[in-house]
Amino acid sequence: MSPVQHCGFELGQGLSRDRRYRKGPSGGPTVHTMTDTLSFNQTLRAIAEFIEVAIHTILYVRQIYPPDLFVRRKKYDTPVYQSRHPALNEYISGAVKAVTDELVLGNVDKVVVVIKDKDHLALERFIFSVKNMIQVQSYDKDTSVQDAMTPATLSQYFRSFLIKLTMIESQLGLLEQHEDNSFAIVMELNDDKVPSVGQDKNPPPWVPADQQHTTSGASEDSQLHLLRAVDTGIISLSLAVQESGKKFQKFVSPDPKEKGKEKT
Repeated sequence: MSPVQHCGFELGQGLSRDRRYRKGPSGGPTVHTMTDTLSFNQTLRAIAEFIEVAIHTILYVRQIYPPDLFVRRKKYDTPVYQSRHPALNEYISGAVKAVTDELVLGNVDKVVVVIKDKDHLALERFIFSVKNMIQVQSYDKDTSVQDAMTPATLSQYFRSFLIKLTMIESQLGLLEQHEDNSFAIVMELNDDKVPSVGQDKNPPPWVPADQQHTTSGASEDSQLHLLRAVDTGIISLSLAVQESGKKFQKFVSPDPKEKGKEKT
């Protein structure tokens, strides 16, 4: 597995901007109705859009930025929170576009949103795991798959993911608020692959990730909690959150047995 981190995702309260790779959108989508079963490309686009919405919500609920930086909107028939800062929005959108390029090729194993402290040590990892369940030829990727979900059903699943995210504070507790708390977006690839798009750019869209930001770099005393999972019939998606040992050392009561009781 080759973990890589999107360039520039070392955002603190200052929202400083780095140069970033940007790739224009692909061709227009095929028209489907809400009662048609999903095609491969439609599923992929829906998952990428959901990940972008979820990243905004994660940053809001974990209070990485001030609440007034976000506006409440509605998506998937549930309230969500979206940044209203143009630079942050562009950052997130650019990262998701770069992830989508790799999803198209089937290279992605996990997308990880890492919440970091002022020393860039991982406190929490929000882990989106993706897996292609069927092989679809390129010429069939816009064709509805018979046993797949409908868009309406998938939207309901995304709604349940987001409801769980908005309630995550009751499970994880509050993070100590610090102006240098930040986040990173890490992509973990299948079978030692490397990012295939735009690596000749300066800077490239992806750089090798800090090992301790990745799922393989988690310490033995970290705790993993599965939030939600869905098998669309084409691609499976799950969302989990991993609390690091560093977080427990900093913020949690020293009695690990009590902490364990809270998680059950």
